[in-house]
Amino acid sequence: MKAAIIANPASGKDIRRIVAHGSVFDNQEKVRMVRRILVGLAAAGVRDVLYMPEGYGIVPRALSDLETLETPVNVTPVDIYLHNTQQDTVNAAALMQEAGVAVIIVLGGDGTSRAACKGARNTPLLPLSTGTNNVFPIMTEATVAGLAAGVLACGGVSVGEGCTEVSLLEVLVDDTPVDIALVDVAVSDNLFVGSRALWDMSDVSQLFFSRCNPACIGFSAVGGQLDSIRPEEPRGLALDIDPDFACRVRAAIGPGLFADVGVSGMHKMLPGDVIAVRQSPCTLALDGEREVEVRKGQRAGVRLSDDWLRVVDVQRTLEYARQRGLFMRGAQVCYSR
Repeated sequence: MKAAIIANPASGKDIRRIVAHGSVFDNQEKVRMVRRILVGLAAAGVRDVLYMPEGYGIVPRALSDLETLETPVNVTPVDIYLHNTQQDTVNAAALMQEAGVAVIIVLGGDGTSRAACKGARNTPLLPLSTGTNNVFPIMTEATVAGLAAGVLACGGVSVGEGCTEVSLLEVLVDDTPVDIALVDVAVSDNLFVGSRALWDMSDVSQLFFSRCNPACIGFSAVGGQLDSIRPEEPRGLALDIDPDFACRVRAAIGPGLFADVGVSGMHKMLPGDVIAVRQSPCTLALDGEREVEVRKGQRAGVRLSDDWLRVVDVQRTLEYARQRGLFMRGAQVCYSR
């Protein structure tokens, strides 16, 4: 009966608020979300919750204003040294998985979910959107998300029933896996990580996707104008980008930000397939943020992983809970004729 919460105080505040029209997601709203998550977890019967400590104190603030829960819950921080970088999320998730939590609820954007996945690859995630280009996290009421996570944590619905297995991308340098991306990888001419967030398509020469559809935002919107790939499908897409090519795709690459992107080639990706990065040196943006620097002479590639990640399907989990009457009390009521 153990769950975990990772709330990123830095999500929803990057440079895309300046270069695009992204909303600022303040930490006080994250406090309110965590409060509702805890109420949902308690209603499902969860007794123990681990959380990631961070500078703002999102979870402690949520607890300080929370009235007595229906079920007493022990809320405990994991013991990590704070670097105030995404490594905190990686380290916290690893400790949570080691402690045997059934599910990790992640508040952040694609990058936060990616960091949590790196630390806890074998633990189901329930990613809630509080970032910018949110393709991986979902938008759902935090109370309901906490309830669904609690049902899984307490065993009312199994992981196999309540989770979807989704594909991801692996980055290789000189044939060695060095990082992952949950949604997309972009190859950038810019040789330095800098502000991390990548928004200028003139810097991009290749794109790789584990999922895409026309309703996405970010780089996956480019792929979404050419194909639709569901997260659970065992296939991906790679694109060659050429600003001078006649085939052009108009896509929403950021909040309120469109670009006309020249696409000169499309390539299918199947699990295990590796497609080479044509450029060296370069940087690789993972889920919209530059993370990997490829030095001159190094060989980089992107592989569609055959090792799947489990993500909680809130609606499906609660549908199973309804069918089993997990929240019914007393006599049953039926439709009248």
